[in-house]
Amino acid sequence: MSTQEIGSIKDEELVRLYVSTQRNLYFEEIYERYSEKVYRKCLSFIKDQAKAEDFAHDIFLKVITKIGTFKENARFSTWLYSITYNYCMDMLRKNKKLKEDAIDEPMEFEEEVVDHELLSMKKEGLQKSLEQISSDEKAMLLMKYQDNFSIKEIADTFEISESATKMRLMRTKEKMKKLYSEHVILITLLVLKILLLFKR
Repeated sequence: MSTQEIGSIKDEELVRLYVSTQRNLYFEEIYERYSEKVYRKCLSFIKDQAKAEDFAHDIFLKVITKIGTFKENARFSTWLYSITYNYCMDMLRKNKKLKEDAIDEPMEFEEEVVDHELLSMKKEGLQKSLEQISSDEKAMLLMKYQDNFSIKEIADTFEISESATKMRLMRTKEKMKKLYSEHVILITLLVLKILLLFKR
């Protein structure tokens, strides 16, 4: 099979081929498709690029060992990102010295799940707000608004009920709005203070 042919195979079929043949070229294609995305998600949680690379490496080692358990009742990307988020959250819980950091890039919202309240927040305020919420809350927002996870898929990842998931998402959005408002007020006060200094 040529590289071009492999490149046109769907993720789920690649997984089946890798599991049944154990040929590295199938896993290498999966790695090629997702290594950068997984790395970026790790970087969402930690500022250190080297640590994010280590996290991504460890995640793919987990994927190799667990890939036989993948069930096709979800997209492969959803399954992979669940492992990614769980690993990052576990590492942050285990090592409190790792500081949570804001996402270096703005959230890429899927069109069909646009939340106008979150989108109305300006990039800087959104990032400042993201710095102040827990890794679990951040992961939940990223799953919903960046990776288009369904409520059920988020619930399965966190091992909680769908109603509890909806409640947590609602509370996290409310917290984000409050933090954002506080940030905007602080910036406004600073600007007013600077303007008053210039008027003297």
